[in-house]
Amino acid sequence: MIEVIHEKKRIYLEEMANKIRQTIIETLVSAGSGHTAGPLGMTDIFTAFYFHILNHNPKKPEWTERDRLILSNGHICPVRYATMAHAGYFPMEELKTLRKINSRLQGHPHRTSLPGMETTSGPLGSGLSQAVGMALAARMDKKRYRTYALMSDGEQQCGNTWEAAMFAGKNRLSNLTAVIDRNNIQIDGTTESIMPLEPFKAKYEAFGWHVLEVDGHNMTHFVAAVNEAMAVYEKPTVIIAHTIPGKGVSFMENNYLWHGMPPDSAEVPGAPPKGKQAEEALRELRVLGQRLKLEHKLK
Repeated sequence: MIEVIHEKKRIYLEEMANKIRQTIIETLVSAGSGHTAGPLGMTDIFTAFYFHILNHNPKKPEWTERDRLILSNGHICPVRYATMAHAGYFPMEELKTLRKINSRLQGHPHRTSLPGMETTSGPLGSGLSQAVGMALAARMDKKRYRTYALMSDGEQQCGNTWEAAMFAGKNRLSNLTAVIDRNNIQIDGTTESIMPLEPFKAKYEAFGWHVLEVDGHNMTHFVAAVNEAMAVYEKPTVIIAHTIPGKGVSFMENNYLWHGMPPDSAEVPGAPPKGKQAEEALRELRVLGQRLKLEHKLK
């Protein structure tokens, strides 16, 4: 059972998340391509998983009893790569190879290229089905590991997602927890203008899921939600995590134009000029990091 985090651990996780956000910016600039908004928005959640929640071992990525973390919306893989590197799965220096020829860090995750990557992902909507299969296999094999499926809100527009949700509800897969990045954007605009998802909570409840809603940037609340999911034995749990796309960088936050674009790749209204975007993003994150350290010292 995961305990609610104590103050020192929360401080550690918040500072680690800030470091990972800086690493994401640096990695994207080195690649010259890739997604920015989603990775920055999901950094707190990935940090919570890899540095507190998951039962895993970076030195033994194929350990049979490890928890499974499935990333359905593979395009936000820069956050997973950066977090895994900080956690010790592979050298930090390798992040500079993102999206380069023969790199293990492809633009969408490839299962056999990188140890610790549970699935290959790219086509949206398939991750929950993969996670359902793993959760069912764990039950059949009488294994105690848990399966976590991380999804975007935009891919809830895919029919395959709801087939998997229906199957998980019917089979009461309580060892499965889904986390939906509810950032309200997709590549062409807002989810509610393109294909409305609300009433979101009611839909999953109708499919037999236990549903929680949290602030995806509040470490304590998110860990508590995962803790609650582990205590639910009669149904799967979905955590709708409300996040800010581009979190931590003022000119990127809540702007769907940064969905699939790295810093310094184009002129963007309201952003610094091309060539100065990464510099300003890193400056903001470093200032935030110093502020976090000061706040934590005062506490």
